[in-house]
Amino acid sequence: MNENLETTQTLIVRDFELEPTEKLLPEEELLRLLSEQIAYLIDHKVEVLFSLMYRLDVDENRVNAALAPFAPEPANVGLAKLVLERQKQRVYTKQYYKPEKPWNWEE
Repeated sequence: MNENLETTQTLIVRDFELEPTEKLLPEEELLRLLSEQIAYLIDHKVEVLFSLMYRLDVDENRVNAALAPFAPEPANVGLAKLVLERQKQRVYTKQYYKPEKPWNWEE
């Protein structure tokens, strides 16, 4: 599980251009840093944020719900939670559903 969080952290740091760190951050700290970066993107580069959401395949309906005025938490926190959840799903899928050997078209 620690390996999954480490891989998730690596992806988030890369995709959201966060300051790289050698140590594994607690999930709450990663969420805080991601929330701050998303707040910056909302204020200054919203088109980049939406592009990232699309590229990371974050569900559009859930993004819209997080951005709605009546959302239960600030938009940056809601979006950060969606990104973190999605990246954890991607890491899990890659780890547990990878093929045992590469496909060979010549066989």
